Amino acid sequence: MTVRAAIGLGSNLGSRESNLTSAIAALSELGDLVAASRFYETAPVGGPDQGAYLNAAVAIETNLAPRALLDECLRIELEHGRKRRQRWGPRTLDLDILLYGNNTIDEDGLKVPHPRMYERRFVLEPLLAVWPGATMPDGTAVADFLPSVADQEVREIVPPAPRALAVSAVAFTALAALGLWWLVDWLVG
Repeated sequence: MTVRAAIGLGSNLGSRESNLTSAIAALSELGDLVAASRFYETAPVGGPDQGAYLNAAVAIETNLAPRALLDECLRIELEHGRKRRQRWGPRTLDLDILLYGNNTIDEDGLKVPHPRMYERRFVLEPLLAVWPGATMPDGTAVADFLPSVADQEVREIVPPAPRALAVSAVAFTALAALGLWWLVDWLVG
């Protein structure tokens, strides 16, 4: 059975943008990627003194059961150098299952909906960007929680275009200029 799941991403160590971009690619292999949000920069919440986070969210349609999805998220974190040294400490990558359809899951190490997501603007904004009509299992619209966290500072970051896309744009511009030159030369000459 295919289920829509929302996964929150965060990184504040190493190349944060690269960590998130790579993780989004890895998550897209766990099902059909519905959407990936832009990146949002935020101050850390709780834990020791540490650098700012980049956060994002993805929505995927997956056939994985909740525990299997969590196991895959943990594997992706490890592949990105995640070391769990301190609760709420800095990390190369943090992946949290925010929603799994309209299911409530309360197992050891797996709580869905994420128990603190409604308190965090850096979770809600990217989540709503990828799943605007998301609801909690009780039917409450996720968007209803946003006004209560509006005072939390979140800065939207537009991720840079992948290098291949940037090179393609330069090549296209060069070819267009060459074509325009050829057209003018043909018309005048």
